[in-house]
Amino acid sequence: MHQSNDPLHGKTLEMIVTTLVDHFGWKELGQIIRINCFNSNPSIKSSLTFLRKTPWARKKVEDLYISILK
Repeated sequence: MHQSNDPLHGKTLEMIVTTLVDHFGWKELGQIIRINCFNSNPSIKSSLTFLRKTPWARKKVEDLYISILK
């Protein structure tokens, strides 16, 4: 069976955002990645909507997620 080297393999964006919020909290997450959906009335749903439309922001979120896995 082939094991993927991609740490994001099999992870949904929702799971990634939820993990980051659990790890940092909205406030700290909003300071690390300065995007409105984390700082202004944050919710998982609104963040997912924004991140799915905004590749650069999604990349920052994915990179941060990978960094806390290590």
